[in-house]
Amino acid sequence: MHTDLLLSSSRKFIISSLFYFLAMNSFAQKKEPIFSARKSDPVKMGWMQGFPPPKDKILSVADGSFFNFPALRWSVVNMRQLMPTVNVSRGLQAPSPLSYQLDENIDSIHFLPWGAKTEMTWEASLWKNYTDGIIILHKGQVVYEKYFGALKDDRVHAVMSLSKSFAGTLASMLVADGLLDENKLVSFYVPELKASAFGDATVREVMDMTTALKYSEDYANPKAEIWAFSAAGNPLPKPKDYKGPIGYYAYLETVKKQGVHGQAFGYKTVNADALGWIISKVTGKSVAELLSEKIWSKIGMEQSAFYQVDALGIPFAGGGFNAGLRDLARFGELILNNGKWNGEQIIPQQAVADIEKGGSKEKFAKSGHPLLKGWSYRDMWWITENAHHAFTARGVYGQTIYIDPTADMVIVRLASQPVADNSNNDPWSLPAYAAVADYLMNKK
Repeated sequence: MHTDLLLSSSRKFIISSLFYFLAMNSFAQKKEPIFSARKSDPVKMGWMQGFPPPKDKILSVADGSFFNFPALRWSVVNMRQLMPTVNVSRGLQAPSPLSYQLDENIDSIHFLPWGAKTEMTWEASLWKNYTDGIIILHKGQVVYEKYFGALKDDRVHAVMSLSKSFAGTLASMLVADGLLDENKLVSFYVPELKASAFGDATVREVMDMTTALKYSEDYANPKAEIWAFSAAGNPLPKPKDYKGPIGYYAYLETVKKQGVHGQAFGYKTVNADALGWIISKVTGKSVAELLSEKIWSKIGMEQSAFYQVDALGIPFAGGGFNAGLRDLARFGELILNNGKWNGEQIIPQQAVADIEKGGSKEKFAKSGHPLLKGWSYRDMWWITENAHHAFTARGVYGQTIYIDPTADMVIVRLASQPVADNSNNDPWSLPAYAAVADYLMNKK
């Protein structure tokens, strides 16, 4: 089904929104020819190269070409050239050095993908999953690090919904510090949301996405609420006939309730942006400012990060974060070490413990994630509930921070898959992470 058939003329301006193309790629790309990871290398394809680039190599937000596969493989590393953003400062201190002891044997580790009869190597899985960059830390040392395509060690990458775990972590920190009461209603902190579905939900229900919202992210349905959310958050000028809300927060005020809060996990991006609003009301700072103050400027990051913003400059807490591979690994290591960095408690230990304990497996089971049986969700982190007590931050197109406390391992993978849904890479990713963990734990 062509895009023009899905949208009325008054809504076509949504094509300039990143969220719109996250949506369209979730189903439309399945019907288009797919280039392999090697054939879709964005540097070799020549996107946006030259002064000016050739007309057939120009990517634009205005016409939506920037997020069509394979062009998105260039765009995920160049969002700041395309969208308005706000900085997450790393501060002025020197970067915290990482210790290296690279292990060339990792590439040859074999594992059995879910549902397969033939084993695959770790190296082959990277190409299968359109990896842009990957790093593995074991016992605090970098044992593996590689970059592909447009991503280099001095560049940042869009992390999509992995952004939500930063909002969840900040909220968990505020709860641990006694500044945020998870049992209070959202409307206590954000009166503007009193008449919305969030008004009688608790902060905890928002943090764990057990809110009951009339909100669909069924991207194949042109009447799904995702389109209105996308239109509101679109940072470009609205068409003259647009009468909807302007900005993510204004949209949140319109969300209606459907069902009873607290009964089931339902993965809905608007929860993360509601949590971002709560965080900002409590602290008087944007999510970008608070993340810089509490974490990004505290542990020697190499690069400043950034959030994409709406027309009012509000960070897109649900999916707009962009950061460097090594810095994401530093963050993962900070969480793995119970919030400590070089002996200093950066994140309250109570906050990390709350993430690690996980949520309700019964509520998660109602969410419709058949590949993730037995998992749970807590503080906007995905909890595997496996024997290693691993947990992960996840974003569409293959973004991952995978933390395995038992193996003392952190894996960060940035990618640009042709299809957004992580069910398209989990069978070749999650068993691969487990195989690397087993190898690292057992090697002499």
